[in-house]
Amino acid sequence: MATVTDVPDEPGQPPALTALSLVETSQDSKKKEQVITPFDVSGGTDEHGKVIAIDYDKLIDRFGSQRIDDALLERFERLTGKPPHRLLRRGMIFSHRDMNVILDKYEAGHPFFLYTGRGPSSDSMHVGHTIPFEFTKYLQEAFNVPLVIMLTDDEKFLHSPKLKLKECRQFALQNALDIIAIGFDPQKTFIFADTDFIYGGHGVAFSENILEMGKKTTNNQIKGTFGFNDTNNILEFAFPATQSATSFATSFPFIFGSDPKKTRKIPCLIPCAIDQDPYFRQCRDNAPRLDLLKPALIHTVFLPSLKGSESKMSASDPDSGIWLSDTDTQIKKKVGKAFSGGQDTREEQQRIGGRTNVDVPFQYLTFFLESDEELESIRQRYEKGEMQSGEMKAAATKELQAYVAAFRERRKAVTPEVRAEFMRPRQLIFRSMPPEKDQIATLEGRKKMLQREMELVDQGLKRLQSEQSS
Repeated sequence: MATVTDVPDEPGQPPALTALSLVETSQDSKKKEQVITPFDVSGGTDEHGKVIAIDYDKLIDRFGSQRIDDALLERFERLTGKPPHRLLRRGMIFSHRDMNVILDKYEAGHPFFLYTGRGPSSDSMHVGHTIPFEFTKYLQEAFNVPLVIMLTDDEKFLHSPKLKLKECRQFALQNALDIIAIGFDPQKTFIFADTDFIYGGHGVAFSENILEMGKKTTNNQIKGTFGFNDTNNILEFAFPATQSATSFATSFPFIFGSDPKKTRKIPCLIPCAIDQDPYFRQCRDNAPRLDLLKPALIHTVFLPSLKGSESKMSASDPDSGIWLSDTDTQIKKKVGKAFSGGQDTREEQQRIGGRTNVDVPFQYLTFFLESDEELESIRQRYEKGEMQSGEMKAAATKELQAYVAAFRERRKAVTPEVRAEFMRPRQLIFRSMPPEKDQIATLEGRKKMLQREMELVDQGLKRLQSEQSS
């Protein structure tokens, strides 16, 4: 049976992202290639200067990942006993690295864990942000596995000149409330913000993996992958090691146990949008050199901007998407202005029909409408001219209002106390969790560290009190 470390990245490993992050221009200056990086997403333009949609087949070829096919979906359903999520059925989850290896592990009864995350750049999330989280929740339930969610408030501070560290920390706490409201199991889910967990004293083992990964990663690797240059700050170059460390079970001894001989054998599956793949290509390159398993990945497409499918919904542009804090009235207004694939007049729509491949309201239905039969009926009616653009927008509005309303209700129940429990380092409950004796050993080790810390605090207090009284 193949292991994660045995499986090399696919032949024709993708070119350095420098070629992707710098927009390629042909002899015709109007033609530009699409740009897909963790920091920029756009579909490019054709030779006439017309903006074009993101080409995911091209991304698979360039990134060197594998397309999710029917055989993989059939195996997934057979092993889990659950039908594929609607995003899998419709190709919204479209690409992977080593998903078959994860299924091999699961079939053999070996543990693995899930890891996903969020870069908190605002105090609310939009519906596009919920796509990877909703799918991750489905995976957690299907496989009964632990989940680690990383909130990279440090990265947002480092990469955003205008954001202050205090703001990023607050965004992380607010986003954690939204993420919990997706419906994750508190017994199987640990959420952490980097500035609290890593730099706040809980992440000793995590920090060791950052150091190990950072030592194996060169500046040339980072420049080649992310397109960085000498104007980027030094900690931006270092951050990929931090993002990588979450991929390893050894970073979380309070979840997986403190025996590295066992925890090194626990692989990780990362559901994420395709623009995050470069971080984990770096990780996959360097993990075997540390005797660690390469993380497996499963990629989602982007929920398109309301303005068109050539770009994604973006937190930096409030008008590009539907926010989880939007009211029903705001949702209706935004969808009403969304890019339509319908014709200019009622008569032309009836004669020619609409273009669902570019119609943003229809694409939103593809993401959020559960019924395959209803979606197909809408598609046929629209393309045959039996449905007008206004009706399509009304259908999308209704679905999005229901989705956000359901989220709002769940969000009301997520208190700061609930968040504190999700963010407390603790033993999670899952199949193949460490035996009780290992859990006891881990807790005793942590207790000794805390006792030593308290002794030092007491010594400091006594010294200050003594100086004050003298």
